[in-house]
Amino acid sequence: MTLLVAYLRELQAAARSGWTRFWFAPADPATLGLVRICTGAMLLYTHLVWSLDLTAFFGPDSWISAEAARAALGGEGGTWDWSPLWWFNSPLALWTFHSAALLIFLAFTLGLASRLTSILAWVFAISYVQRVPGALFGLDQINVMLAMYVMLGNSGSAFSLDRWLASRRHGAPRTPAPPSVSANLAIRLIQVHMCVIYFFAGLSKLQGLTWWSGEAIWGAVANLEYQSLDMTWLAGYPLLVAVLTQVTVYWELTFCVLVWPRLIRPIVLALAIPLHLGIAFGLGMITFGLVMLIGCAAFLEPELVRALLTRPTAQGRGVEPPPPPKHARRGGSNSATAGSARPRT
Repeated sequence: MTLLVAYLRELQAAARSGWTRFWFAPADPATLGLVRICTGAMLLYTHLVWSLDLTAFFGPDSWISAEAARAALGGEGGTWDWSPLWWFNSPLALWTFHSAALLIFLAFTLGLASRLTSILAWVFAISYVQRVPGALFGLDQINVMLAMYVMLGNSGSAFSLDRWLASRRHGAPRTPAPPSVSANLAIRLIQVHMCVIYFFAGLSKLQGLTWWSGEAIWGAVANLEYQSLDMTWLAGYPLLVAVLTQVTVYWELTFCVLVWPRLIRPIVLALAIPLHLGIAFGLGMITFGLVMLIGCAAFLEPELVRALLTRPTAQGRGVEPPPPPKHARRGGSNSATAGSARPRT
């Protein structure tokens, strides 16, 4: 009994310590900075597209009226599905709101006044989504999800105008921001959410007979409604179609487990590239395919991000120098996803 009690105490202490390290260990904000840039660029582009026919979607005589949108969302009383776009009864007010939104998305992408613009970017994105529920797709949901989590962290601490302006004000060389808990928390939330998305996407596929028979990929590429590239040549390679179908299902179902070990993670993330680029260019859903890859970017190591985004100078220093050397770790180099102080997984 004494041994059992000692084991349970040690197990409880290890679980508490692991939970704390996973969520609340300070992390290098480099990965969050990359996600901010990509998310902001996607928000800017997808909302800029509304400009092609803004009043038709959001104006007083829009295809989906404000009353119809409220009814579709369950009415005004007792609901969080609210949008300031319900108020605008003139094109001038609508275009003023829209122009302000585009400027906020641009500032958010560049990392200007990041704490404020990250919150405003999420508010504006939600406002558009709630105004036209009939035009809500997976792209919009992932956009809002990423914007929500990015605003929780110090996303302007890396690769941003905020960092550049701060260095100019103080007349000092740019050094990386210290690791922070908020950067870790924001990245972890994106990571966990991506795991949930892929797991349930895989489960839903198990309800379709063609995913069991290995024919689902053929049904997708042969659908003229989505076909942007002629992939009908796959009809001559039924075994390849079956392999692609099964790999897709197994990858989605196991993503939430296999993406965490450090040595397996590059393989798992590498498989995401052809899968989502196939959706992007094979099925004509380019923005959706790219935004899912932005979500996967949350699993990239900060050191890799800094190596990719740092511009070397003649003195051998980068625009965003790498963080100080890590402290020695116990148990080798099995580090977690984000941050020099990120816990091992």
